[in-house]
This record gives sequence, C-alpha cells and structure tokens, in this order.
Amino acid sequence: MEENSAAGTSRRRIVLKISGEGFCPAHERGIVMDSVNRLASQIAEVAASGVEMAIVMGGGNILRGAAFKAANSSIQEATAHYMGMLATLINGLALQDAIEALGQPTRLMTTVKADTVAEPYIRRRADHHLEKGRVVIIAGGTGLPFVTTDTAAAQRALELRADILLKATKVDGVYSDDPVKNPEAVFYDHLSYDEVSHQHLKVMDQEAIAKCAEHSMPVMVFNFRTEGNLLRAAQGEHIGTIISDRASAE
Repeated sequence: MEENSAAGTSRRRIVLKISGEGFCPAHERGIVMDSVNRLASQIAEVAASGVEMAIVMGGGNILRGAAFKAANSSIQEATAHYMGMLATLINGLALQDAIEALGQPTRLMTTVKADTVAEPYIRRRADHHLEKGRVVIIAGGTGLPFVTTDTAAAQRALELRADILLKATKVDGVYSDDPVKNPEAVFYDHLSYDEVSHQHLKVMDQEAIAKCAEHSMPVMVFNFRTEGNLLRAAQGEHIGTIISDRASAE
C-alpha cells in the first residue's frame, strides 16, 4: 500500500487507546498473535478508509507496574513503572509487524529511548507521519513513572489535535458497575466529564478525564472485540458511551 499525503486536506483524526487485553484472549496474558492479527486487521481497515490514526499502547498483558510493585517489595515503584513502559514497547513491535503484514505503513514511536527498534516520539514528526497516511503507534506512555497510559492517551489526543479519543475495552461502554459481576448495572449512552468524576466511574484515571475536560476532548468508550466497531467508531458513529461536556440528562 502506498503512502498518501493528506497535506492540504481535512481528514478525520483519532487517537486510539488500546490496553494490553487487545493482545490476548480474555483471561489470558502475554501476546497471542491471533488476537494481535485481528486487532491489526481492524486498524488497517480504518486507515484504508482515510482516517488518520495514532494508537497509544497499554502493556498490562505483560506487566502492570503498580501491580508488579505490590507483589515484589524489593522493586522500587518507579522501576516497576519503567518496566511497564517497556511492556508497551514490546506490544508496539508486535502490532507494527501485524499491521504492516497487511500492507499498511506504520511508524512505531516511543517516549523511552530505544533507537534500534523505534523512533523517538516527537509531536511534529508524529503529525507528519499521520498526514502521510501512516498509522502511528506510540509506546512508553508519557515516559514518566506514576502516570498511566490513559493519561498518555489524553495527552497525545490533545497535542495531535485529534477529533476524538477512542478508548477500546472488552465491554460495550460505561456502566454504573461491572456488568460481568452485576447484571443490574446501568449502561450509560452519554456522560459528562463531571458525571464520570463525581460517580467515580472506572473509565479512565482522573488525570486523563481532567485533561479531556479542560480542553473539551470527547472520549468514546466502546467494545473493540465486536467486529466492525473500531471502523464505526473511527468514522464518527456513536457506539458505546460518549463522554463530553454534555450531561447525560440532556
């Protein structure tokens, strides 16, 4: 697939936050290429539709820094977070090859220095890659410990001037409680940033929500395991839950 410049045109741009659960079946860990290839196929489909896409990687399928620290007293917490950043880079390498095997050009960028396998994340360079039609995969979170990849995704959505931040999950959107454990959990079609914060809904961490709220960056939470959902979300269709300035009661 040839790379096409989008210079001079107005194209939809999204940032997708994909957690480690996208790299393996439910209740499993590690990298399972069948799962990665299904994800890559959806991403290539979005890119082929003309949507510019940057992807912020999670790494929980390999290691979650906070959980690893809790289970290993000899590891400093900052060290555990850096280990988690490296896990996102491992996922990024797997996803890059899977996407490019489908003919879609990519660039893997990282906030943690790893020059032999990825470009350093530089906003203007990422912007250029997106304009050229390349899928940009961003690993390493913010490059700092004690900051989640959700907050990194909010940061990238803002600085890359995305139209929306897409949060890919294994459920259909945001519920009042865990729908797997509580069949009475209420599904929310639309939420305001304040409602997410005041109800302590486990969508994204509070810092990420606050960043989006401050700059009116809409967030869509949806089930990426449902075939076709990523393309529909990327093209602007309302699926799952929208989080924005507008309250749910409106």
